[in-house]
Amino acid sequence: MNNGAVFAVDIFGKNFRTPHIFSVESKSNLNYTNSDGANPSAGVILSGNTLYGTAQYGGSIGLGTVFSVNTDGTGFTNLHNFTFDGGSDGNLPTAGLILSGNKLYGTASGGGIYGQGTVFAVNTNGTGFTTMHSFTVESKSNLNYTNSDGANPNASLILSGITLYGTTPNGGIAGWGTLFAINTNSTGFTNLYSFTGGSDGANPFGLILVGNKLYGAAGSGGSSGKGTLFAINTNGTDFTTLYSFTGGSDGAYPNAVLILSGYTLYGTTAGGGSSGNGTVFAVNTDGTGFTNLYSFTATSGFNRMNGDGANPEGVILFANTLYGTAYYGGGVGAGTLFRLSLPPPQLTIIPSATNVILTWPTYAPGVTLQSTTNFVSSVGWNTNLPSPVIVNGQNAVTNPISGTQMFFRLSQ
Repeated sequence: MNNGAVFAVDIFGKNFRTPHIFSVESKSNLNYTNSDGANPSAGVILSGNTLYGTAQYGGSIGLGTVFSVNTDGTGFTNLHNFTFDGGSDGNLPTAGLILSGNKLYGTASGGGIYGQGTVFAVNTNGTGFTTMHSFTVESKSNLNYTNSDGANPNASLILSGITLYGTTPNGGIAGWGTLFAINTNSTGFTNLYSFTGGSDGANPFGLILVGNKLYGAAGSGGSSGKGTLFAINTNGTDFTTLYSFTGGSDGAYPNAVLILSGYTLYGTTAGGGSSGNGTVFAVNTDGTGFTNLYSFTATSGFNRMNGDGANPEGVILFANTLYGTAYYGGGVGAGTLFRLSLPPPQLTIIPSATNVILTWPTYAPGVTLQSTTNFVSSVGWNTNLPSPVIVNGQNAVTNPISGTQMFFRLSQ
């Protein structure tokens, strides 16, 4: 049918199944319509045994749907059909949803009153659809189309208290995208930041929230024009460019929401790396310690085939392993699901005057430094004090040389 599917697979790559395959479209006027939607381009969210998601096309008008389906494939429900440009609800939803109580929140990249996309909410039973914000008309300024709030949101929202945060890849004061906030009751829309296309980046994609700090990736711009990683306070102050991609071994064009473990951010780039097919990377939240964890290999043939995938689109972390998807590559060139075990951290001990300094990489989640006075089984290992601090992109602990002899290890 070629209109996409909802799928499930275990962490070992086995038991692949498709709870729902989207149906064939039929042409109605200028659009291709069906009953359920077509071409879902974002992940689904789980509540109980029900999955919720969006389809970019299809539905009764052909411009996308919001849907739910049980994890066993039963109970598929088309919760909302998006309408034509000029319809206040929006259309072409490309991002996933978030859930709070019985309310789903999301974005549509097109449509709305001005045709520039919307922020919306809908109940989990499909009732109460609300357009929370319609992004405004753009005006041409130099080569860019600018406005006050942004345009064409294409990434999931995040929620903190009663405030939703999101990004737009276009629009804003310079036309290079925005970071925005809006309350769940549709009030208080605020343009937190407009990207300039310079050292700060351009075309942001998605956010994560840690305390009062938002972290994200911009798909282009930066010192080499290959994208950036950034941080900003939730009130729009203290914007910081954490890292600018060079397009070399580090990667180029970050295109997915970051994830966080401890003080380390993980993400993917669509390009760059050793073969130009993208990377998986890690970096500390202060911008130090950037590490290329993996470069996807070269592809061959018209279908862009290889053994691992190409152009990855984000990762999630479970235990000590990253899991993700790649848009191209694999045995037939149609993309892959991959996993990447993080390399075991190496503990380094360096004498420094009357102390020893113990260091290890920050990218390994859930690792603690333990110490013992000897290897007698009854003594045991204890969590070492003091707690580590980050120095030059490494976890670091300083212990005195004097006193009882100590043995150290990393434990997870």
